[in-house]
Parts: sequence; C-alpha cells; structure tokens
Amino acid sequence: MGSAGLRKKKSGCVTKIVTAEEAVRLIPDGATITTGGFCGAGFAEHIAIEIKKQFLEYGRPCDLTLVYCAGQGDFKTRGLGHLGEEGLVGKIIAAHFGASPLLSRFAIEGKIPAYNFPQGVMSQMFRDIAAHKPRTISKVGLHTFVDPRLEGGKVNHLAAESLVEVMVIDGEEYLAYKTFPIDVAILRGTTADEDGNITMEREALTLESQAQAMAARNSGGLVIVQVEQIVQRGTLNAKHVKIPGIMVDAMVVASSEHHWQTYTERYNPSFSGEAKVPMAQISPLTMSPRKIIARRAALELQAGDVVNLGIGMPEGIASVANEEGILGKLTLTAEPGIIGGMPASGLSFGASYNPQAIIDQPSQFDFYHGGGLDCTFLGLAQADREGNLNVSKFGPKLAGAGGFIDISQNAGKVVFAGTFTAGGLDVAIEDGKIAILQEGRSQKFIEAVEQVTFSGRYAVERAQYVLFITERCVFELTREGLKLIEIAPGVDLQRDILDQMGFIPVLNGTVKIMDQRIFQPEPMRLSEDFCCM
Repeated sequence: MGSAGLRKKKSGCVTKIVTAEEAVRLIPDGATITTGGFCGAGFAEHIAIEIKKQFLEYGRPCDLTLVYCAGQGDFKTRGLGHLGEEGLVGKIIAAHFGASPLLSRFAIEGKIPAYNFPQGVMSQMFRDIAAHKPRTISKVGLHTFVDPRLEGGKVNHLAAESLVEVMVIDGEEYLAYKTFPIDVAILRGTTADEDGNITMEREALTLESQAQAMAARNSGGLVIVQVEQIVQRGTLNAKHVKIPGIMVDAMVVASSEHHWQTYTERYNPSFSGEAKVPMAQISPLTMSPRKIIARRAALELQAGDVVNLGIGMPEGIASVANEEGILGKLTLTAEPGIIGGMPASGLSFGASYNPQAIIDQPSQFDFYHGGGLDCTFLGLAQADREGNLNVSKFGPKLAGAGGFIDISQNAGKVVFAGTFTAGGLDVAIEDGKIAILQEGRSQKFIEAVEQVTFSGRYAVERAQYVLFITERCVFELTREGLKLIEIAPGVDLQRDILDQMGFIPVLNGTVKIMDQRIFQPEPMRLSEDFCCM
C-alpha cells in the first residue's frame, strides 16, 4: 500500500487536502490503524464520525486492527465509541478500554481478540516500529497480568497469538513486546500548510503523534491528519512543526464542533500554553471523602517533588495543592506529556492549567521509566493482603491498565488513593471526626485481586515505599503485607475497618490518629510546613 492514491492533481500541483469522506475511502479493509488522543484531547473526532458513517452505508472499512495508547472517548459514545459497530473493528491492541464502552464491549463479550499493554510501552513501541526494530524491550509489566507467565496481556480467549515474551539480558528479566507494521495513522493537529507540515499550537497535548506518523510512513502506510485550518506553504515556523509534511498524506479540515480542545473545553489557552490563568479562580474542593483523601495524600508531598497524578481520586490532590498555596513548590505532571501547572480533571484530564512544558508522550514515559518521578498518586480500586492492586478488570467490566503499570513500577514513592469501600458510601464530617453513615456495597480490600495490575511482592523486592490512603485509614506495604498505620478520628477499628475487609491486615506496632487538620474546614496551612523543609 502507498500514499499516491491520496494525492490529487489540482492546477498541475499535488495537493494533500481532502475531505473526510475522501480520506476514509482510502482506508483498506483489514488494515492495521492507529489513532491518537487522550480522552478527547488530540482525537480526530471528525474522521472517526466519517468512518462510522461509511461503514453503516457501505460496510467498509471493516475488520480493522485498532492500535492505540490512552483511552480515547468520553466514557459514553464519543471518541473511539464511534467505531463501536460490529464488524468495523476486528482486533484491538490498546492500553485503555474504559473510555469507549461501545467499542470495548466486543472485547469483553469475546467477539474480537484484544490485548491490553502498558500505555507508556505502547507509546514507545511506535518509535520502534518506525525504526523496524522487532521488539520493544522493557521491564514494565513484569509480574503483572501483562507478564506471559500470568496472562500475557490477553483480554480474552480469542487472543491466541502471544505478543509479549520474557527475555534475560545481563542476568536481568525484561519483557519483549512484539512490533508490527502500521497501515494507517489517524492523527490531529491545529494547522497544516499545503505541504502537510502540522503544528499543534492550540492542542492541549502533542502525544505520540510524530512517532505514530513515522511508524505508518516507514511501514509503507498512510498518514491522515485532522486540522482546524490550512495555510500557505512556507509560512509555518519550522520549530513549531510537530509532524513534518514528508510523513503526511492527507489533511482534513474539521468542523469546529468536532475539534474541541478537550471534551469539556472548546478552547482554553492555558491548556495549550498560550496564556496563563489566575489559579485563585479555580474553586477548592468541598469537604467530602474525596477531599479528605486528597488532603491526607498531600501530606506525602515534599518541596521540590516531581509528581504524577493519576485519573480519578488523585486528581483532587492538585486542587488541594492549589488551595494550600504549594503548587509553586512542586512540579505536577500527567503521563501524556504535561509538566508543571495544575493538572485538569474530569474529561479534561491529561491537560494542565498553566503548564511549564508540554512534551511528547513517549518522552514523558522515558522520564517516568527511568525513575524521574519522586512520587505518584494513583487510584485504588481493589487491593489484597499482599499489596497487589487491580484497576484494570472487574468481572465483565474492562477498564484497562492505561499508564498505571508504567508509573507505579517506576516511581520512588507510590500512593494509592481511594475510598475504603465503593458503591453508595456516605459519610459525615463534623467536629474534626468522620462517621460512616452508610457503608459502600463493595469491598475494595479483598483476599485476592481479580487481576494483578500492580504486584505488591515485586514492589517489596525493589524496596518501593507504598501507601494505601482512604478516608478512614492508611496502610503501608511491608514484607508481611498491608500494615495498618493510621486511623481517622471517629472511626471504629473493628466495625468500620476490619469488618469491611476480606482479610486481617498487619496490626503490630502503634496505629496513629490521622492528622486532625485533614478533617477541619479551613486550609491545612501546608505552605508553612514546606517552608520548614
């Protein structure tokens, strides 16, 4: 397959400017395609809608192998949810599934083969594909469900081929992830010139777009890019070009309704680094279990820390840091490439207010994998007595690992943050104490997790410092398992903790009362603590 078919003659000149309809017609049945995006940021919504439209009208393109990194969708119908038509996608190799339930249902129901690999590894894999390397080699994923000695990243029984293997180099174990050609890359930028050079000045993230384009180009495939506008050739600043025109076969100008910066922001200049917004205008969290957990987690921060915040509960830590006036003493990051500022939450997660820098996602994971993070705060979905954690698969529900494995295996300090139980939990916070009014329907601390997204034993072997923070207590990971080290004021040890667990934690030693400031309505004055560091 080549790119010549995408180019049309116009006034004797070659043009790469096509409509979405024309671009989608060039995607062959059975092609291996890759899409860019993180939630809604960087996702080519306009093109995805056209793919669905043509499939429903003409039955093609069909039987696509879809390869992507981060979750791309609004957890409902947008993003890769547009490809959730039976027969359109025939195989998935991805890091995250939960953001596009209309598509991931086919993997869950065992209708198509699917694989779940770490997000950082996958982002770096595109560079290896571009360089024609046969494997992406990494320690990331060892002793998790990605390890072939456990599940090999296979989501269902149809995933018959083994795409990852264990290998030993200089006496140490690594995982070798199999690479493969990319036929079509569907990406997004802001501006394209007539030669196909792409800039991303209004995008919240640059992601792995350049690597994906290079992987498709060097595989003999096609690169299609959704943009906001086309400008004259030779008018773009060369330093601002993120995808060179030599890699691009087609540009599609999107309608504004399908080119929002994120799924909640049509355009926020602070996300793209084009303006700074006053941080005081961002409202603090109201008192709730979420804020209690975020406050206790924030006590683990130290001046000068480089920190990663995961999606969900950990997002609140950024709000607490802002309210406490300590943002300037830390560097908060998010895995798609954000460094500094205040990471956004909800469907804008991945972006950041007032970032110091926005780098490509593979480079961010180079930094993460190499130990660049002092601390990470990640979600707490399901944990067991050995400190294993599951955030990826729960019965018929498939979320996927995302960047969880990459981050949790390589940060100096790992803090898992979440409520103690799930589903209907109701608490009251009065007079500096917490009372459990209604317990959650589901226990999170169980005898054995359903899937190992984080290995407690492997963390202990590597001397990682690991905490589990909830609204009512704190556990530390030790060689003997989870050890209870703190309890919230007002909480009954037996009724509210031990009776709500599937195992008895380690109880030797002193159990402290959680810091009283956490449960008071006024700020904790953490900036004063930082001044003493």
